[in-house]
Amino acid sequence: MAKKRGRDQVSKHQQTFLSQQEDHPISKKKKPRPPKQHQQEEKFISTKSSRKILKEAVLQQKEIEKEEAINKDDPFININEQTKNVDLTDTDTDDDNDVDNFTGFSETQSHYENYNEEVDEAEERILEQFMSNDVGPQRTLADMIISRIKEKDEQVSSEARPLPKMDTAIIDLYKGVGKLLSKYTSGKLPKAFKHIPHVKGWEEVLYLTEPEKWSANAMFQATRMFASNFPPREAKRFYNLVLLPRIREDIRKNKRLHFALFQALRKSLFKIAAFNKGILFPLCESGTCNLREAVIIGSVIQKNSISPLHAGAALCTLADMEYCGTTSYFIKILLDKKYALPYRVLDAVVAHFMRFLDDQRVMPVIWHQSLLTFVQRYKNEITKEDKDNLDCLLQHQKHYLVTSEIKRELKNSRNRGEKEDPMSINILVSMLILF
Repeated sequence: MAKKRGRDQVSKHQQTFLSQQEDHPISKKKKPRPPKQHQQEEKFISTKSSRKILKEAVLQQKEIEKEEAINKDDPFININEQTKNVDLTDTDTDDDNDVDNFTGFSETQSHYENYNEEVDEAEERILEQFMSNDVGPQRTLADMIISRIKEKDEQVSSEARPLPKMDTAIIDLYKGVGKLLSKYTSGKLPKAFKHIPHVKGWEEVLYLTEPEKWSANAMFQATRMFASNFPPREAKRFYNLVLLPRIREDIRKNKRLHFALFQALRKSLFKIAAFNKGILFPLCESGTCNLREAVIIGSVIQKNSISPLHAGAALCTLADMEYCGTTSYFIKILLDKKYALPYRVLDAVVAHFMRFLDDQRVMPVIWHQSLLTFVQRYKNEITKEDKDNLDCLLQHQKHYLVTSEIKRELKNSRNRGEKEDPMSINILVSMLILF
């Protein structure tokens, strides 16, 4: 009887709780989420603000033209005036600056130490057949400045590393900065170094610091600073003349990339247009990009988000470029982003693969994998004519594992412009319900 009383008491409590819920229902409405960035309405600049911006732009343009007229005869006058009051030992006291709060990277940190276990040596030998043997070493900032100085002054043609025409105080200042950067591990940077992005002839000033001797941590700090302060055009020159040669040299010597340099590559994506034009395209155009470099640099693109606009532009450029083997690796990475690409980009990729219709060389596995990735991602956006052409291509370029998968994907796909059969959708939905 005691058990029954307990059950009766529990049921009464439940009934009381349910009646309270009916009298005072609990609101289950969730708070509305703020709209995402791409869902927000565009905010237009007012006419008054537009006039102010245009007026300021005209004033700046007049100032630039005036400076160019003054410095036409001596390009280093502006540099001397801007840097004469800078002290080498003075550092920025702003604690909120992320550059000054850098604590350094450990020398034991690295990426792709077990590279030799991931890549087949036979595949590397096949890729070497597509590389160019007539290309010279990577052009650096020092090469560009030295050739420029020797063209203007024949007297310094015998010097190994001539100095530009500047004040001796500025030359000594930035030589001292270069010595500090060669031993830099962490902490604040010299204020004179932070001043370089704001100098008109920054290449000559940077040349004095000897970037090829910077430590890996200093290169990371410099990339952070220049990527933030430079416009895309200037950032592209820094990436191409300073960052890329250093990265390739480190990979060649150590068979892996220093962790600080890997992080510098990630920071360079802050200016994605400059990254493409300063690192990705020159690397593929050089004709000497090996698989180790492609895997390491490609991982930066793979692990970080980039805009579909720049991804499509990069695909068009890589597709039209002279093939060097590892180009297929970068094409595959960009295709794996699964962006909605314009038909013009897809047609360019199809034309890229069709260039190898009459090629008698054995294509590397990565070439077949990139074609498979393209077909898997965009098989419903390819025209019937292009599919027939790809079928002809697969008769000449075959791989015992990949080719059959490509043919299967092409066969089980729609053509561009065709709508999906509603009957097949209904059948698929009914099968899902049954199972």
